[in-house]
Amino acid sequence: MPIKTLTNQYNGINAHLHSHWQAHGSWNNFHNRHIVDIAAQLRIKLLPMGYTATIEASLQIRRIGGNIARPRADVLIRDTQSQRQPEPVAGTATLTIGDLLTETEDTEKPYRSLAIYELTGDETPPITWIELLSPTNKGNTHDARTYRAKRRAILETGLTFIELDYLHELPPTFERLLDYTHPDDREKGAFPYRVVMLTPHPDVHSGPAVVAQFTVDDPLPLLEIPLTDGNTVRFDVGAAYDTGFREMGYGLETVDYTQLPANFDRYSQHDQRRIARRMVAVMDAHNNGQNLETGTPLPVPELSLEDALARITAAQ
Repeated sequence: MPIKTLTNQYNGINAHLHSHWQAHGSWNNFHNRHIVDIAAQLRIKLLPMGYTATIEASLQIRRIGGNIARPRADVLIRDTQSQRQPEPVAGTATLTIGDLLTETEDTEKPYRSLAIYELTGDETPPITWIELLSPTNKGNTHDARTYRAKRRAILETGLTFIELDYLHELPPTFERLLDYTHPDDREKGAFPYRVVMLTPHPDVHSGPAVVAQFTVDDPLPLLEIPLTDGNTVRFDVGAAYDTGFREMGYGLETVDYTQLPANFDRYSQHDQRRIARRMVAVMDAHNNGQNLETGTPLPVPELSLEDALARITAAQ
């Protein structure tokens, strides 16, 4: 019998669900909802501070097209008190934006002359741009190259740019991040997920690049998003993710913890082990009559990948 739950059983990204969406081409359904949840939870935090978050009418960036002078964001943060001025952001980031953007330099395109003022009908310009990657924005396709050019143009305007990448089957949009691997798995490019925040102050080359790469069954990161006038807002991406998972019933419709995710072999062995152990923990709890809807992921057993897969096969 399948095991399905309303609550996300993973710490963070649900590997079963994201494998299904990438295998069956239904990523857009998740994209829309996750952006709504991010905007809603950001607004609750921002409005008392004199800021707001808005969603573009199109919601998603499935195809960017050829006009990088008129890009659209998923979520924009605006300062409702326009007299405040941005200040340089202090931080201890080990990377700068210039470190990450070296592969996208193109001196033939006048990126510095581009503007994104068409993005807003409000009186105050946006200060932060949030982008949830879709499959067409990754890889080496025309759409992906256009996306990287658009990202560069946005950074040149001084906006903080936050990129959410939950697509494990395609490499990161920053070539240098391929060199970052799991501490216990030296497989190149092993991290499946990442959140990158680029703050182009004092300038687009030396501003801090905060990179949070994480693996299967890791929690999503807490972001300290810079605003203006030295203000910041702390945002829990994982809370927004789990809200959508529960309220949309994704776990009841799509996820079965007795079956391996689609394209299981596209995960590193490190992540395969984490998935298999998570499945064993859920199956054992279900068989023992435990409540799987508490909202707190279960502890996982210390099993090798081979032993965990054997347990899964024996239970089927």
